[in-house]
Amino acid sequence: MTTPNSTGPSDFVRAIIAADQAAGKHGGRIVTRFPPEPNGYLHIGHAKSICLNFGIALEHPGGRCHLRLDDTNPTTEDPEYVQAIQEDIRWLGFDWNGYLFYASDYFERLYEFAVTLIKKGKAYVDSLSADDIRAYRGTLTQPGRDSPYRTRSVEENLTLFARMRAGEFPDGAHVLRAKIDMASPNINLRDPVLYRIRHVAHYRTGDTWCIYPSYDFAHPLSDAIEGITHSICTLEFEDHRPLYDWVVAEAEAPHRPQQIEFARLNLSSTVMSKRRLLELVDKRLVAGWDDPRLPTLKGLRRRGVTPEAIRAFCEHIGVAKRDAVVDTQLFEHFVREDLNRRSPRAMAILRPLKLIIDNYPEHLVEELDAVNNPEDPSAGTRKVPFCKELYIEQDDFREDPPKQFFRLAPGREVRLRYAYLVTCVGLTKDPRTGEVTEVHCVYDPDTKGGSSRDQRKVKATIHWVSAAHAAPAEVRLYSHLLTAELTDIPDDKEWTAYLNPHSLERLTGCLVEPSLRHAPVGARFQFERQGYFCVDPDSSAERPVFNRTVSLKDTWAKIQKAQQQ
Repeated sequence: MTTPNSTGPSDFVRAIIAADQAAGKHGGRIVTRFPPEPNGYLHIGHAKSICLNFGIALEHPGGRCHLRLDDTNPTTEDPEYVQAIQEDIRWLGFDWNGYLFYASDYFERLYEFAVTLIKKGKAYVDSLSADDIRAYRGTLTQPGRDSPYRTRSVEENLTLFARMRAGEFPDGAHVLRAKIDMASPNINLRDPVLYRIRHVAHYRTGDTWCIYPSYDFAHPLSDAIEGITHSICTLEFEDHRPLYDWVVAEAEAPHRPQQIEFARLNLSSTVMSKRRLLELVDKRLVAGWDDPRLPTLKGLRRRGVTPEAIRAFCEHIGVAKRDAVVDTQLFEHFVREDLNRRSPRAMAILRPLKLIIDNYPEHLVEELDAVNNPEDPSAGTRKVPFCKELYIEQDDFREDPPKQFFRLAPGREVRLRYAYLVTCVGLTKDPRTGEVTEVHCVYDPDTKGGSSRDQRKVKATIHWVSAAHAAPAEVRLYSHLLTAELTDIPDDKEWTAYLNPHSLERLTGCLVEPSLRHAPVGARFQFERQGYFCVDPDSSAERPVFNRTVSLKDTWAKIQKAQQQ
């Protein structure tokens, strides 16, 4: 992590904090917080906030970042999410070092703050229905109207609020509202709701409470209770800042945190809303929160993305003041760059085509040296078996090759990776379909591994696996979750209709190097000329399963696409 004296990240948030420190504001303390609601799994948008809040704390001696679970809505929260949030933050490379808090720990103090507001004449119990409250609130162009219950006396409000707590009223009978300004141009200041009646057990406090504070009330006061100096949040809370400051000041909280807003992360062709992610999971449109097509940290982890790649990506995109959509290809670039350095190479055939070397000795099996990672010489080499019958990719052979196709074709010579030059001398077809089922070649024994005796140049090198030794495998190819941006979907159109039907392709007849049969779950590889893959939890020794994390750049695919246009 960076320190104040290193050439680390620089942005407007850090500039504000640096100015505050120079001025001695907050007594020179730096205390940030990451405050997720435990109502779903974290996604890559949260990763940006995690990197920012924890990163800033790490950059300042004595700085700290709190992890606070903002658990004020018992209808949507679950201990499963609490545990998952903590696991994801640690996986990403951060730790709260014992500063773990829950908004539910503060329920009694929050209630006391509400009583303070009532006694000051700054809050009142409103008995309007939810629909009437919305109607009285006004619009962006029209001011709101005072509730007929706004003039209740302090004594009546205190009594009603105490009875609300005691459980004497059903859900929706009353709410506690701040008394601010129903004519304010900022709708958030038009007497916002501070407490609601909810006869729902809380996962931590049980049935102790039947009234629960709103986010706009609990969040600023939780910050104040914890002595947060800089409450860094996303831009949608910018209009809530006056309310944040009002609550802290009028409730006479012990500290005055400073709210700073930054632009949230939006990735193209994916879903970043927890509500919509939950919809996908609940409707079983995906396999779960860890589905590799989702931008959840669980899904990205299962797909094979590393925490280092996510952190590098978040640092690169920086912290801005305006919302924008980041192209998913940029994220994939950072994933690819990271995996290229760390992933051992392997050969895998996704769509097999048999290749027979007619002049190769019948029972000979050679153990050829293959480079584990050209980016890391210390990774060394591995042995791969080579014999008479091999499998190559179907796309690496054309009976009638188009222009600029340099791979195997009748009469053409190519190199087999780490092995020999071979020339295609014939083929076998299925008599019913006319499809090529076998390619016959001859090899030159003097060209092993590109030996010094080999002076011939070829334009293509193709990968292969031994037919007798390869392990059968399933490979899952993942693509973008959506066929359009959510911002491009018409308001009257159900957004799930834009799910990409080809976002997952399962290939079950694949073959991989024999050493990959026992690769542990989570192990990452670069399948040569295919992409980056990792071992899925569904794997077994009998049937390893690999998820494609990200593809390699394919020059031929670009040429082929251009020819089709």
